[in-house]
Amino acid sequence: MTNDKGQMTRPLPEPVEELNKQYWAFCNEERLCFQHCVSCGNWQHIPRYLCARCGSDRLEWQQASGRGKVYSWTVTRAPLHPAFAASVPYAVLLVELAEGVRMISGLKGNSVDEIELDMPVEVIFERLTADTAMPFFQRVKE
Repeated sequence: MTNDKGQMTRPLPEPVEELNKQYWAFCNEERLCFQHCVSCGNWQHIPRYLCARCGSDRLEWQQASGRGKVYSWTVTRAPLHPAFAASVPYAVLLVELAEGVRMISGLKGNSVDEIELDMPVEVIFERLTADTAMPFFQRVKE
């Protein structure tokens, strides 16, 4: 894909399944929300129709704190898509949120050389289009 200036644009999420559409709708409101099981208290991501812990269908969406820690990461030094060429090197994080959910996301506002195991992070949203906000993480400013 290219924009009206002929520049390569980054791929955007294209949720086709209803639960994924709901997740991205919350992101577009700049809210990080996950499913929470009413029966056992489990938080889960990726969205599912049943609780991954107890099998209950009593799931509701709740807003997460957006705070967590770096569980693992990798640094990409060669772009996997032409639209990311100007961004290398960039980090892909596995973040463990306070609610216990782990999610993959990118790092913003910090050098890839500053990443540490258990580094405290918080969610921020980057508006990619009028209809798409993407969650990223940055080091918690103390």
